[in-house]
Amino acid sequence: MNTLKKLQRVFKRNEGFSLIEIMIVVAIIGILSAIVGPQLFNNINRADVTAAKNQIRNFEVALQNYVLENKVYPSTEEGLQALVAGGYMRTIPKDPWKNDYIYRSPGEGGREFDITSLGKDGRAGGESFDADINSWEL
Repeated sequence: MNTLKKLQRVFKRNEGFSLIEIMIVVAIIGILSAIVGPQLFNNINRADVTAAKNQIRNFEVALQNYVLENKVYPSTEEGLQALVAGGYMRTIPKDPWKNDYIYRSPGEGGREFDITSLGKDGRAGGESFDADINSWEL
């Protein structure tokens, strides 16, 4: 019986965490969040850029198939929707930032066509993840 009373006293003294212990855990979680959070967002941004590049490549393949049958690229006015109308693509997706791709034919500098995504900021130019993604640079 004596041993049981000793165990009860030990457990009564050690119920829960002290305020200092909780503050240390919260501080550790805050430090980890500050380190891991920005890296997570950079990975998401990189994935969006990769997705935009892959979509542009898909457009290029569909445009090559279009040219094989029609002997000419769709005009700027027809746009990428000509690929849907011709059955070369089911839909024309928006870029990962929910903006339309820009299609021009003929393209600048003697290229047959240009396809551009304006990047994360949706404006021409920019740096890093805001930079334009152009078909001729892939």
